[in-house]
Amino acid sequence: MSGWTLHGRGTPALRIDLRGLTPHALAALTAAEIERLPLGYGNSLVPLAEFFRVEPRADDDLAFAADLARCDRVGWKMDGGRLIVEGGAGDYAGACMSAGEIVIRGSVRDLAACEMSGGLLTIAGDAGDFAASTLPGSMDGMRGGMLVVTGRAGARFGDRMRRGSAVVHGDVGDFVASRMVAGTIAVGGRIGAHGGYGMRRGSLVLAGDDIDPPPTFVPAIGNADVFWQLLARDLARHGGAFAGLAARSARRHLGDLAADGHGEWIVAAP
Repeated sequence: MSGWTLHGRGTPALRIDLRGLTPHALAALTAAEIERLPLGYGNSLVPLAEFFRVEPRADDDLAFAADLARCDRVGWKMDGGRLIVEGGAGDYAGACMSAGEIVIRGSVRDLAACEMSGGLLTIAGDAGDFAASTLPGSMDGMRGGMLVVTGRAGARFGDRMRRGSAVVHGDVGDFVASRMVAGTIAVGGRIGAHGGYGMRRGSLVLAGDDIDPPPTFVPAIGNADVFWQLLARDLARHGGAFAGLAARSARRHLGDLAADGHGEWIVAAP
């Protein structure tokens, strides 16, 4: 047994930085050692015991029995194991993670899955702006792994995304897949303005919004039926708007030609 459940002691007055609290990092520690870990709280460091009660569990998971809406960097640079949040989370949820699984049973704020390179991040609620995108000042966004958002996502989803897959069951804001380099983004709802702006490569799949791409994308000439069937069946496992994709035809457009791009919009027929 090396798993832990951290029970929240109430809503903090300031934001808390949870970097360093990952399943592998806490597995070798005792409860007393975990309670003494310093957490960033405003402009000071405060022992973890001020905010959480530590309890062992029968598996190897790390669980937060609390709403972490005022806590940032949940699962920051996580490299394995399983982390569960029984509520929402703040900014940078799952950012820079390379392996393992994070399950957040609520909504998150901005910059979720930024520069993620591996593993699985599932968000049961909504995601804010810049999910699956870049950290401020960086050039590369999500680099691998899988992000699943059950609700909606904000603007700039997948900005500069370089690799990996991201699925959103609900609507997505403006500039989805902007400056995208590679990877796959699938949206089950509607998208905002300027989708695919500056897109270089990669795939944007629209399962619920039957719209025409921007004028800087042109219809593809080649037949891609086999590719579409493989992609549609892979997305079908997520259910919702993606469940029946294999039985639907699709329109494919290439661009963004304004950026000399070779990305693709795949719009499933109603």
